[in-house]
Amino acid sequence: MAEHHIALNWERGEAPFTYEGYSRNHAIRFKNEPPVIFSTAVTYKGDPSKGDPEDLLVAALSSCHMLSFLAIACKKKVTVDSYQDDAVGFLENEGGKLWMTRAVLRPLVKCDADAALLAEIHHLAHQACFIANSVKTVVTVEPR
Repeated sequence: MAEHHIALNWERGEAPFTYEGYSRNHAIRFKNEPPVIFSTAVTYKGDPSKGDPEDLLVAALSSCHMLSFLAIACKKKVTVDSYQDDAVGFLENEGGKLWMTRAVLRPLVKCDADAALLAEIHHLAHQACFIANSVKTVVTVEPR
């Protein structure tokens, strides 16, 4: 079993603690790196220049799929030159409850595999992605 720790810090500062007034910006430290500032979506009075928890979820899904894809490609002796993704997550209201109902990964891979092998590797990567396996969000992969 592996544990994954982060350190989160939020401080009110000088702003009044009202729904309109408090800052949504907070620092998250990964490993021993400097903290990264995140916020909430603009809809909830967040800083539009910062990533938010929903962005982090989409990024985790995309990153996990890519890392699974690269590992499987290596094992299949496929040389990958580049991997880009233009992923999107959909935060939707179902029955009065907001949740990330679906995410679409749109990877663009440059490699020496034909279309059939590329599709097989994406399928296997999707099955192996433990982030996708951990959420109820429907994750689809639409290679470009």
